[in-house]
Amino acid sequence: MKTQVETAGDSFEQFGLSEGLMRAIADVGYEMPTPIQLKTIPLLLDGRDIIGQAQTGTGKTAAFALPILERLDRGKKTVQAVVLTPTRELAIQVAEAFHTYSKHLTGLRVLPIYGGQSIEQQFNRLRSGVHVIVGTPGRIMDHLRRETLDFSHLKFVVLDEADEMLRMGFIDDVEWILGHTSAEHQTALFSATIPREVRRIADRYLKNPAHVEIEHKTLTVPTIEQFYINVSDAQKADVLTRLLENDRDESGAVLIFDRTKIGAANLTEKLQARGYAAEAMHGDMSQSQREAVIRRLRGGQVEIVVATDVAARGLDVERITQVINYDMPNDPEVYVHRIGRTGRAGRTGTAVLFVTARQQRMKSEIERFTNQRIEPMRMPTKADVARRRIALFKERIHATLRDEDLDLYLTLVGELAEESGRDIAEIAAAAARLAGGDKPLEVVAAPEPEPRTASHVARPTSGENGMTRLFFDVGHHSQVRPADIVGAIANEANVPGRAIGAIDIQDHFTLVDVPSEYVEQILESMRGSRIRNHNTNIRLANARDASAPAEPVKRTAHKAGKIKKDDRKGFKKNAKSPRKKAG
Repeated sequence: MKTQVETAGDSFEQFGLSEGLMRAIADVGYEMPTPIQLKTIPLLLDGRDIIGQAQTGTGKTAAFALPILERLDRGKKTVQAVVLTPTRELAIQVAEAFHTYSKHLTGLRVLPIYGGQSIEQQFNRLRSGVHVIVGTPGRIMDHLRRETLDFSHLKFVVLDEADEMLRMGFIDDVEWILGHTSAEHQTALFSATIPREVRRIADRYLKNPAHVEIEHKTLTVPTIEQFYINVSDAQKADVLTRLLENDRDESGAVLIFDRTKIGAANLTEKLQARGYAAEAMHGDMSQSQREAVIRRLRGGQVEIVVATDVAARGLDVERITQVINYDMPNDPEVYVHRIGRTGRAGRTGTAVLFVTARQQRMKSEIERFTNQRIEPMRMPTKADVARRRIALFKERIHATLRDEDLDLYLTLVGELAEESGRDIAEIAAAAARLAGGDKPLEVVAAPEPEPRTASHVARPTSGENGMTRLFFDVGHHSQVRPADIVGAIANEANVPGRAIGAIDIQDHFTLVDVPSEYVEQILESMRGSRIRNHNTNIRLANARDASAPAEPVKRTAHKAGKIKKDDRKGFKKNAKSPRKKAG
C-alpha cells in the first residue's frame, strides 16, 4: 500500500511540484510538509535566497532538494547545483535523498564528492555529465584547482549545516569556494545557529535573503531504555539473531525497522529460515494484508515484525517490548517515532540501534535531539546465546515438573532403563536432547574472532588517558596546520573535533593523540587521504616516533572554527584569491 499524499490544507499539492516529484513524495510516505518545508519551498521556487535556521531532523534536506530538482534543466549535462556539507557522511546522506526524490525524473545525475574516494573516478563521473554535486569543501576545492569541476552553469548553491562547517574549521574554505561561483545563482544557507562568522558570509554572498526560523522542540522518550551496538553491514544479520536469542522478552514482540521494502522482505525470509515467527510489513502490502499482520501480532501468532517506516505508521500494539533499528534512520525525528512504538502509556520498553562506522555522527545527532544518551551494548557472544538457551530450557523443565502429570512418563523412563541397561539420568539426558530440537545447548569451544579492520592492523592498546598516538607523514614542509589535521580527521573519519588531543607538527611528520576507541575507524577511513593537497600515509606511531613529546594543540585550532591567521598563510598562498560577488 502506497501512502497517499494529503490534498487539503498544508499538503505538498500546494507547491505545484511536477508529477514525478509528487510520485516520489508519495513513495517515501511524506503526508504533510514539515514547518521548514512549508516556509522554504515556496521561497526557493520563487528564486529567493534564504537563510534557514533549523535543527537536524526538521526535514530541511527535502526543503532545498525538491525546489532544486523542480527547476533543474535535465536536458543539459552541466553542474547546475552544488551542496556543501561538513562531512562525507552528510554528503552521502544528502546525495541519497536527491536520488530518492528524483527516482521518477529521467536522466538526472547526482554525484557525492568527498575525500577518501578516488579523485580520478570522480573526475570520470564529472566528465560524463552531472547535474547536482554534493560534497565536502576540501575535495570540491581540489577539483576546482584541477579545473575538473566547472561552475560556469551553476544555478543553485546550498550551504548545509554552516555552523558545523565553522566549528570544524572549514569556513575559509567555504568562502574560497563561494568566491569561485558565478554571480548569477540562487543561494540557500542552513544552520542550527547563526554565529557572527556565518552571518558575515550570508551578508557577503546572499542577495536580500529571506530568513526562515523553525523552533526546535526536543522530543524525549523517558520510558524507553536505549542502547546501541557497533556493527559492520556484514555482521548485522548474525548480530540480530544473537540479540533475538539472548535479549528478547519471550512474552513480548519485537519490531525491527529496515530502510527499504526489499530489505524488509529479505530480512523476514532470513528470520523465518532460522525458525522465528516473523512477518514483513511494507508499502507494497494492501491494507487488508497489513491489518492481518497486526491481528496475528496482537494474538501472539507473530513474535517479530520487520517493517519500513511508512508501513509502521499508526502501529500501536501493547505486546511490542523491543524496537530494533536494523537500519539507521535518516533523521533523529524518525528515530523517535520508531522507538515510540514501545514504552507507550507508561509502559517500559527497550530500543537497540545498529551503528556502522560511518553512522557515528547520526547517533550523536539523535542524542542531541532527544537530550538523552544512548548506552553502548556489548555484542552477544556465542557463549551468551548458549547460556540463554540452557536457562530457558531449564525453565521449561521446571514448569513441566511443577504443572504436569508425569506418571505415564515415569513408567516409560523405567521401562527404557530396564530395556537398555542405562542409568535413568542418561535416559533423561537423551529425552532432553530430543526435546531441544535443532538448537544445540553446548557452548562452542572455539574463541570468538576479533574483528579486523580493512588494513588488518592489530587492535591498538590505549595509552595514557585512553589516547593513542598516530603518525602522519606530512608536516611543516607541507604547510600543514593543526586545523588541517583536525578537519581531515573529523571529516574523513567522523571523529568529533573536540575529542582530538595533542598535535605535534614537525618538519616532515605530525604526531596526533586520538581517543583509542576511534583508532581503527581513522586508519580505515583515511587510507589514501590528502591533507593540504598532499597524499598522506597514516599509521600507529612507534616508540621512536613517540619519543618526541607532543605539545597540546591550541583549542582555537579546531574549536568554533577560530583558526589563527598564521594557520591560513600557506593555504592562501596556493589558492586563487576569492572574487567578490557582483552586486
